[in-house]
Amino acid sequence: MTSDAEEISPVAAAAAAAGVVDERIRSLSTASEASEDSATALLPDVTFGPTSHTGMGSPRSNRESQPLLGARHEVDDFNHWPDDPHFTDLVRQAETSIENGIYPERIYQGSSGSYFVKNGSGKVIAVFKPKDEEPYGRLNPKWTKWLHKVCCPCCFGRSCLVPNQGYLSEAGASLVDQKLQLNVVPKTRVVKLASETFNYTRIDREKSRAKKMVSERFPKVGRRFHRIGLPPKVGSLQVFVEDFKDADYWLRRFEAEPLGETTSKQFQLQFERLVILDYIIRNTDRGNDNWLVKYEKPELAEEGEGEDWSMVKPPEVRVAAIDNGLAFPFKHPDSWRAYPYHWAWLPWAKIPFSTETRELVLPPLSDMNFVQELCDDMHTLFQTDKGFDRHIFERQMSVMRGQVLNLTQALRDSKSPVQLVQMPAVIVERSKGRVGTTARFRSFSDTFTQSFQEKSPFFSWC
Repeated sequence: MTSDAEEISPVAAAAAAAGVVDERIRSLSTASEASEDSATALLPDVTFGPTSHTGMGSPRSNRESQPLLGARHEVDDFNHWPDDPHFTDLVRQAETSIENGIYPERIYQGSSGSYFVKNGSGKVIAVFKPKDEEPYGRLNPKWTKWLHKVCCPCCFGRSCLVPNQGYLSEAGASLVDQKLQLNVVPKTRVVKLASETFNYTRIDREKSRAKKMVSERFPKVGRRFHRIGLPPKVGSLQVFVEDFKDADYWLRRFEAEPLGETTSKQFQLQFERLVILDYIIRNTDRGNDNWLVKYEKPELAEEGEGEDWSMVKPPEVRVAAIDNGLAFPFKHPDSWRAYPYHWAWLPWAKIPFSTETRELVLPPLSDMNFVQELCDDMHTLFQTDKGFDRHIFERQMSVMRGQVLNLTQALRDSKSPVQLVQMPAVIVERSKGRVGTTARFRSFSDTFTQSFQEKSPFFSWC
């Protein structure tokens, strides 16, 4: 052959390489779809509306130069809240730090894949919990739950909860907290993030590396790819709270070193807000190891040379309700376990609800318009899930309305938290009509029926 025949133009080489990579990607995608078909049917993913891409002249257009993490342009519109610029800025810090190689760090405690998200200086600013890495998600990196599923399938999961909706439960708890102005749940929203440290399938990683190789060697071909980096994961992002410790630690300290009268009253008010939150959302996983307490001891300054001391800063105690992913059941627990509130055994649970707490939450919870507005907001949040079932959602809201009914009655009667949890489980369902929320989505009767749960779990103490 002549030398002219042996020469191959760069364009032809690029096209040939693209063809090879595309063939490899198609084969990998086919294998992935075949192996994950059954899991997809049982564990639905989340779908979102189409996003608008910025133009080539925009500053964000050059973010695709990060090959493994080039999916940020797909989620810019999703990770944006015009009414909450502070949280939007927090997510932007997380995205920027990931692009700069400061990746989220996996939290090795717990039963799911959760990650400490950092800012540009390496400081932890949030906790991210992906949907597909939840305790029973298909990409959960914790082998204990896999062993649980294989060895004990009869006790796998919680029959009263919708599978793999923990990320929505986390955001829903934050929504209830904000609506009632309890201020005990760190701000939590549903976001989309991508990082090398997340747990991805081998197929996703191979596709990302193949596209990276083509993009580096043949930029013109690489620009044709819809996404170069790893696919973003949907999950809950919760603001990280500093200087808090497990409640169990401080509860033991408070037994040995009782709080002063003022500080004890402050802690009681915070504790009551935790009780109200957990009861409304029917949290099935509230132990003393998954809510936090921050206690700042008083600071004293010496005055002159005498023995008199003056207080520079009074003591302060705060409560943070984290780990709200196992809430919003569609029925009250009625099989093996009751999933009780572990704070009900604490001495603070025997004290009747304070006047401050009653004045804070009783007026809004007594207003049916407020309760319906809360249900509408929950519908807006939960319907973003691809597996959203409006009938199951209505059952979830029926349980929540029953909890609100019991809570309002307990507050009017000046009961204590322990007396509240001893009230019979109530379900408030719509009488008839189509299932939905606001008038834009449905037409139904605004009458409700109240019923009590007759079946009780086998074990009432766990």
